[in-house]
Amino acid sequence: MDYQRIIVAVDLDTESERVLARAKWLADFTGAKLRVLHVVEYVPVEPMGEALLPAVNIERELVAGARNRLAELTAAAGLPDVEQEVVAGTIKADLLRAVRDWPADLLVIGSRERHGLALIVNLTEDAVLHAAACDVLAVRLSD
Repeated sequence: MDYQRIIVAVDLDTESERVLARAKWLADFTGAKLRVLHVVEYVPVEPMGEALLPAVNIERELVAGARNRLAELTAAAGLPDVEQEVVAGTIKADLLRAVRDWPADLLVIGSRERHGLALIVNLTEDAVLHAAACDVLAVRLSD
């Protein structure tokens, strides 16, 4: 069965181009619709603290900057009209929400090899791999 809807999650670093290229190739090959997602990690603040307003402003700026970078990235990949989503939240929860709400049958993410203590930590890609309601392609990235 061919994929019909592919979500590719990018973190906007230099290797995001590689993850996006892999997802684009799969979408072209299968004729699937492609959606690109970036999650700006939520920064917790004290609910009644004086820092609330600056933190909200910073979050808005981070989301706006991520939207601009994502537009540049998709344009460079030859996907200027692809559906793009930037959300503020937690990576695991928002990837799983996106897969469920769209709904996607493939999620493409980047994955880095882990060593030492990082092997023990609950990694996002491992958590998403086991919790996603669709296939997950982990594109190996350099360390």
